[in-house]
Amino acid sequence: MLRRNRTEKDSMLRKLLAALIAFSMLSMTAVAGAQEAAPATAASSVSVYRLGPDDKVRINVYGEDALNAEYTVGSDGNISFPLIGMVPATGRTVSELQALITRQLAEKAINDPKVSIDMVQYRPFYILGEVQNAGQYPYRTGMSVMAAVATAGGFTYRANEKTVMIQRFGETSEKSYRLGPQTIVQPGDTIRVKERFF
Repeated sequence: MLRRNRTEKDSMLRKLLAALIAFSMLSMTAVAGAQEAAPATAASSVSVYRLGPDDKVRINVYGEDALNAEYTVGSDGNISFPLIGMVPATGRTVSELQALITRQLAEKAINDPKVSIDMVQYRPFYILGEVQNAGQYPYRTGMSVMAAVATAGGFTYRANEKTVMIQRFGETSEKSYRLGPQTIVQPGDTIRVKERFF
C-alpha cells in the first residue's frame, strides 16, 4: 500500500511538472508575440524615416570627391545633384534615395558608382500657442513634447498642460495627444499648446 501511494505521488508530481513546463512555454511564446507587436520605438522609426523638405543628407560617391557634399531637400521635394540634376527625395527613405541616385548616375554619368548617404540634420519642428517663444526649432532624435515645450521657453500661465494638438508631417489635420514624456515629437511636426479653460 505504501509503495502504491508513493507511485501515485510520483505520477502526480510528473504530471504537475509537465504542466508547469507547458505553461512556461506558452508564457514565453506570448511574451515573444507581444514584443513583435509592440509599437515602434524612436530608434526603429528613424530606420524607416521618409525624407521631406529641409532634411539635410550627406552624399558620398566613392572616387568622385567633387560630388561629395551635404545636400538639402528643397521645398519642391527635390535634391539638386551634379551630373543628374533634380532628384525627387520627398517620401523616400535614405536607402531608397541612395538606390535612385546610384541608378541615375550609372545611366547618365559614372560606370558602376558606389554611393552612400547619411542623415545630417532632420527637418525642424514648429511649436505654437501657449508657450513663451513660439516658432521653429531644430529636431533632436527621441525628443518628447515636454522637451519641445521646454525648448520654446516653457508654458504660459494660460496653457493647458494636460493635452496638446499635433499635426504630423504629411497629415492634413491635427490630433489631440496627452502631454507627457511618452509623446514623441517627429521631424516636421507642428505642435499647438492650447489655452486651458478656467
